Amino acid sequence: MLLDERQTIVEFGKKLVTSRLTTGSGGNLSIYNRAQGLIAIKPSGVDYLKMQPEDIVILNPQGEVVEGDLKPSSELRFHLELYRHRADINAIVHTHQVYATTIACMKWELPAVHYLVGYSGDKVPIAKYATYGTLDLSDNIIEAIGNYQACLMANHGIVTVGSTLQTAFETAEQLELVSQIYYQCKCMGEPEILSTEEMNIIAEKFKHYGQPESRTE
Repeated sequence: MLLDERQTIVEFGKKLVTSRLTTGSGGNLSIYNRAQGLIAIKPSGVDYLKMQPEDIVILNPQGEVVEGDLKPSSELRFHLELYRHRADINAIVHTHQVYATTIACMKWELPAVHYLVGYSGDKVPIAKYATYGTLDLSDNIIEAIGNYQACLMANHGIVTVGSTLQTAFETAEQLELVSQIYYQCKCMGEPEILSTEEMNIIAEKFKHYGQPESRTE
């Protein structure tokens, strides 16, 4: 079931490691195929570099395993809640990437120190701390993320969302760069933060960035 989604999770799991956004089995990824009403999610505690498509767990939106022999991610709860909360979310990436997590451990939001924060919105909000895998953590993420495409998790990491796993991965990758820039700026002093008006302009420009999905050769 959901072979394409399984293969995509395996592919991007390896990219998380090679892009230095995670280590070992840390973090998790999922894809929601809304047409089939099924969710594919990384299994708990499986090393990304060893993970195979058959290891991916398939669930229904209530979190019941439909196919797969392994336990789903320990963070399954907030994946399910995010999919229920927003119909525009079809994929989720959660990591403990170093710079974003450093900012989260300061309990800071990530402000618009660089226009690439626009991958999330005009900032990256932060969710209050709660023990991983709990309903409290899910509630805190839902409260904080609103309509943003990313959310820092206090003393934990970051979660990014998107219409595809490619989109959610790119958001995680770009926000790690912005987090490193913000960290370095704070080491030197207080950075200038882009205005909400400028970030609104960036949001419009981002809508037309890159190549169209289909084109005439």
